Amino acid sequence: MAKEKAEKQHKEKAQPKNVPAEPAPPPRLWLHYRKEVVGQMMKRFEYKSVMQVPRLEKISVNIGVGKATQDPKILDTAVKELEAITGQKAVITRAKKAISNFKLREGIPIGCRATLRRARMYEFLDRFINVALPRVRDFRGVSDKSFDGHGNYTVGIREQIIFP
Repeated sequence: MAKEKAEKQHKEKAQPKNVPAEPAPPPRLWLHYRKEVVGQMMKRFEYKSVMQVPRLEKISVNIGVGKATQDPKILDTAVKELEAITGQKAVITRAKKAISNFKLREGIPIGCRATLRRARMYEFLDRFINVALPRVRDFRGVSDKSFDGHGNYTVGIREQIIFP
């Protein structure tokens, strides 16, 4: 009887309890990139390997709150909004230098940021392109001059109301 009990406990330990039924499907934009974009870029630019094709590494989302020096509660609102937009915890950023003209001391919290990678990055980019950007007032497209020469692209948004 003790042997049966030990076998039963061993079987229970071998099977994890909190395993999701099915893994989440891969992001739509990632599938499009893998199936269509990679092949077209390899033909157009004559890459010899798939690893030569440019790809997204990460997306950094930042909010600078200038008025946080006078009222720190404004920063809490910005953190909550950034967490709602990105779907992950935001990190509070602090001032690196003291600037007397802006009444800023070193180490005071002045913004927040979140870095997205892998599936969450592709989901965010898909929602940004297809949902958020079309909601921008007087939208005329994104600038092709926002590249910095190292492959980084920067987009500035005035109001975060465009994110549903």
